[in-house]
Amino acid sequence: MKLARLNRLFGTSGNCFDVAIDHGMFNERTFLAGIENMRTAIDVIAAAAPDAIQLPPGTAPMLQSIPGKARPALVLRTDIANIYGNPLPSALFSEIIDRPVEQAIALDAACVVVNLLMLPNQPEVYRACVRNVNSLKRECEIYGMPLMVEPLVMQDNSKGAYMVDGAIDKILPLVRQAAELGADIIKADPCDDVTEYHRVIEIAQGLPVLVRGGGRVSDQEILSRTKVLMEQGARGIVYGRNVIQHANPGGMTRALMAIVHDGATADEASSHLV
Repeated sequence: MKLARLNRLFGTSGNCFDVAIDHGMFNERTFLAGIENMRTAIDVIAAAAPDAIQLPPGTAPMLQSIPGKARPALVLRTDIANIYGNPLPSALFSEIIDRPVEQAIALDAACVVVNLLMLPNQPEVYRACVRNVNSLKRECEIYGMPLMVEPLVMQDNSKGAYMVDGAIDKILPLVRQAAELGADIIKADPCDDVTEYHRVIEIAQGLPVLVRGGGRVSDQEILSRTKVLMEQGARGIVYGRNVIQHANPGGMTRALMAIVHDGATADEASSHLV
């Protein structure tokens, strides 16, 4: 019942806001800011009622233990990589968790997510990611589990950890490859000029594209950028640090929901932060 799960993920507007709280999966101390206490972080975000929360298997039960029918859908992170440190480890990897779709079903997830990483001069990591996507695809089809693929183009790590490359000519072919590998949903970075994002939407061949939030920026920038991206044809967003590291994560969640689902302007959405 893939459609049933997709209906849990996307709101009645046809759009989706997925709050990513899966950063602890990647063994980087700097990623833990704002989520040192996962139960508190999950409870605060869940109370603000986004469409979904993205979690690893170890902390997903915290979301699913919240009583009632109104809790956000679970998007299960299924892969782990060691590519975010600076300097990089001597040997890099990207691997999926054991029997990921079975774990997703046991956790009542609405979707699974996996990276498709493109790092400079690291073809083995890229190859591992292709294998991960391929192994997930057939299992997802068998069990009716939507597959979200995250094509992520990164800069040379010497410029700093977790630096994405917003060059649209690099983003486009990787997004298209994710579509060709069988993604049901694409989770992609914004390009340097967000007014060009319609090209990413087009290259995805009709698949819903959710835009990653990236590094922490000002309230005005993240709200304004989100508005433009939605106008460019994005079907939603997957933001983490711009929500969980905000002084008012619940308010920021509600502000972004207003843009994603109600078409609010940045100024209108900012009223939720007061």
